[in-house]
Amino acid sequence: MTIDLDIRETTAADMPAIADFYPRAFPDEDLVALVRELLREPGGVLSLTALVMGEVAGHVIFTICGLDPHPGAKVALLGPLAVVPEYHRRGIGTALIRDGIERCGAVGAVSVLVLGDPGYYGRFGFKAEDGIKPPYHVADEQLPPEWRGAWQSMPIDGDDTLRTGTVMVPTPWQHRNMWLP
Repeated sequence: MTIDLDIRETTAADMPAIADFYPRAFPDEDLVALVRELLREPGGVLSLTALVMGEVAGHVIFTICGLDPHPGAKVALLGPLAVVPEYHRRGIGTALIRDGIERCGAVGAVSVLVLGDPGYYGRFGFKAEDGIKPPYHVADEQLPPEWRGAWQSMPIDGDDTLRTGTVMVPTPWQHRNMWLP
């Protein structure tokens, strides 16, 4: 089933809908607070909203981060990502991720990183990452078995030159609880 999907940068008018569906998509997590914090960042945040027939149907954020010890290097941190539950399995999340990766490449990011379900993100080419470290250590033994290897990366445009370092994240991502299951 094909849907008429439009993806654009998030506007302030999208926030009420985003604040409504994130808790329905992730009832055990308060991701709305993180979204709001990220959107208040002065720069380096790409926030995309998916619309179906003019209605908000999905949302994703890519945070452009530095990579220590590589001055000037940019990587993108994917998340959070949510789709209105009524629109699950219609390709909206896929479209948001692909569009966001393309836009991240256009601003000079060489890799996209995510802490998420390997079964889902592996479909896009993400692979377990052990060279580029998150700001807080995520030990596999802390994760459920199906989430082993949840810290993942994917080079943009096949550029796989930066394979070591630590992601330098803005304040909203500097809370340890963001990096634990």
